[in-house]
Amino acid sequence: MVGSNVGVTVTFVLYILLMLAIGYVAYKRTSNLSDYILGGRSLGPLPSALSAGASDMSGWLLLGLPGYAYAAGYEAIWIAVGLLAGTWLNWLFVARRLRTYSLAAGDSLTIPSYFENRFNDTSRILRVVCAIFILLFFLFYTSSGLVAGGKLFNSVFDLPYVTAVIVGTVAIVIYTFFGGFLAVSWTDVVQGLLMFAALLLVPIMAINAVGGWEATQAAMEAKNTNFLSAFTGADGEAIGFLAIISLLGWGLGYFGQPHILARFKAIRSENDIPAARRIAVIWSGFGLFGALLVGFAAIGYEFPSPLEDGERAFIMLVDALFHPVIAGILLAAILAAIMSTADSQLLVSSSALTEDFYKALFRKEASQTELVWVGRLAVVGIAFIAFLLALDPDSKVLDLVSYAWAGFGAAFGPALILSLFWKRMNKAGAIAGIVVGGVTVVIWGNLSGGILDVYEIIPGFILATIAVVIASLATPEPAKDIQDGFDRAMGTR
Repeated sequence: MVGSNVGVTVTFVLYILLMLAIGYVAYKRTSNLSDYILGGRSLGPLPSALSAGASDMSGWLLLGLPGYAYAAGYEAIWIAVGLLAGTWLNWLFVARRLRTYSLAAGDSLTIPSYFENRFNDTSRILRVVCAIFILLFFLFYTSSGLVAGGKLFNSVFDLPYVTAVIVGTVAIVIYTFFGGFLAVSWTDVVQGLLMFAALLLVPIMAINAVGGWEATQAAMEAKNTNFLSAFTGADGEAIGFLAIISLLGWGLGYFGQPHILARFKAIRSENDIPAARRIAVIWSGFGLFGALLVGFAAIGYEFPSPLEDGERAFIMLVDALFHPVIAGILLAAILAAIMSTADSQLLVSSSALTEDFYKALFRKEASQTELVWVGRLAVVGIAFIAFLLALDPDSKVLDLVSYAWAGFGAAFGPALILSLFWKRMNKAGAIAGIVVGGVTVVIWGNLSGGILDVYEIIPGFILATIAVVIASLATPEPAKDIQDGFDRAMGTR
């Protein structure tokens, strides 16, 4: 393995030191909770787009998605199409309105505080309900990143899996602990560019090593004739309508991901959003289809021994095809993907504990300095719990991500979209939608057979939307000042 080469080790150490240096600079610029959670709403279009993309496309983009493509062939294309469509629609319909309304609604820093201010909920029930689901699903999401880190360090350096998870966790916690949102966003720019370069270079070199695209397709067909059909599973069974909808349904998840939505609130101006949208869609398109090509090339590449875990395809191709120094840089892209998402997830979870539990329920008069340090301590606590969940070396990155992705998409997506477009929506509708969406995912995800095999985000999203509408219409209209505030905030949209 490349782990024995000094060049790879030096590259990794230098990369981690660079991320920690960025965290230190951001620490010097963080003076209040707004800085720590949203960077003072100062991001331009490039860092906004790359930060949203990098925090979204975690280790699953370089490990999970290639692994799925390696196991399923062209069937995996449906996920990429759904995710790319979701990226574009989220930036198109949600970004501008959320940027505007979160500022108008009491300069809301978090999704729970946005909902509370949007519906003038003085009971704090809405905020607490939001925070509970954020903490629940982010524990699984963050643990997926730590599992990816464990696989990376285990493969590259032959470290014991648990030791590898510890190393990755400590690195992420340190710079998130000190720098907050600015550290996360600035490092995401570096990490996003590195991921983009890796997902252009690796598939090109791998396909060339196989003998070109035609040779890659021939090798895929030789391994399994079903790999070359997007409408047939690897087992030869036709992919039905419900299966295709399940795969495309990944795109619905974008509307409810707190760590992505935070980038919309943090962008410095509405005028920057069109440019950011173009950058985000281009970056995501190249990244998603580059990841698919890595999986396809791994099917055709003759490794010394068959891959037992397809999620290691990217690692093994880099090891086989590149000089150790270049390999170290490319493998650092996996670390970039893991860190760029795990740090964002830790920060949003920390924000939920700090802003939505600690300040809202226990210390309303807490100073800005106190809140920042409570947020930093929350990062450590949440990371430790996620670490415990990540200790199983047999965990699949994509499985953990899919569960958390569905949870956020169903719990927050319908409620958020309707809150930005429908002024008749009220607090009861928001609570009903969030609870129904989140609970549906938890229950549906543990059932199987027939229609129950549909990806849980689909029923969760549908039922949550219905719950918002029914609960809002069955209860009194929002107060006139709330509706007038909606009209003022959205009057120019």
